Amino acid sequence: MKKILEVTGFLTLLVGVCGIIRELTDGWFRLMGITRYLTENIWFLEDRALFANIVIAVLGLVIMIVSDRVPKS
Repeated sequence: MKKILEVTGFLTLLVGVCGIIRELTDGWFRLMGITRYLTENIWFLEDRALFANIVIAVLGLVIMIVSDRVPKS
């Protein structure tokens, strides 16, 4: 369970950071385009793409912190 949380947290953090970089460079950085689909297809995130990517990155960081507290099984 711990390893699954670590991998999930890392991937979520990576997607969030790539989305932040993509938003700050006006779409020049297209490595991870998954955040574009998230922010363009959900109506309340359309104008808040940078904020949504920051929240995704913080969520990934929180998942990684929580994975350290889970006992190894």
